[in-house]
Order: sequence, then structure tokens, then C-alpha cells
Amino acid sequence: MVKGRQGERIRLYVRGTILGYKRSKSNQYPNTSLVQIEGVNTKEEVSWYQGKRMAYIYKAKVKHNGSHYRCIWGKVIRPHGNSGVIRAKFKSNLPPQIHGRSCSCLHVPEQHLKC
Repeated sequence: MVKGRQGERIRLYVRGTILGYKRSKSNQYPNTSLVQIEGVNTKEEVSWYQGKRMAYIYKAKVKHNGSHYRCIWGKVIRPHGNSGVIRAKFKSNLPPQIHGRSCSCLHVPEQHLKC
């Protein structure tokens, strides 16, 4: 908490669930992932999130740079359908084992992130 500030903490991210890859009837495109952000239910609400950064954080067995935690960064590209699902492109394609897990959509501007 910031010194001198009263009340609730402000959360600078919103949770999302990774649904899978963009796909058609017979093909899937692993370079684009589909994510459902909490509280976003329409195509119009997605427009505020366009360009925002996504982060999938996971824990690895081997320590790297002093931490067991790793992160795959991505960006919100556009809506997918009419129900508030977004398309996101990640720096490296997300592995298929994580479909159904949670990720974060950050509210802070891009220049404040250390990538």
C-alpha cells in the first residue's frame, strides 16, 4: 500500500481465462489465442482493452534470474465474436496445456512495463 493513502488497494490488472486458439472447422491457428476477460461481455467493451498488455505467469522448476516465476507477454489485438472474447497475440505461442488457466490483462501503459 502507498504510504499515506487510505482505503482499498487499486488493482492494476484484470483476470482473464485462456479459452484456446483461434480456429476454423478443420484448422487451428496457435499464433492467436482467445481470452475471456472478467466483466467483459460485449464487443463494444473490448475496445477499451485493445492494445493493452496480457501476461501469462507460470512457475518453473528451475530458478532463472533469481526467480522460479516466468512470464509470456502478449497484446490484445481485437474482439472475437460478440460475447466479449478477445484475440491476443503472445510473444511466443502459448502451449496447449494451459487452455482453461488464468492470465492477466494489465491496465498500466506500455512504457511503464519492464519487458
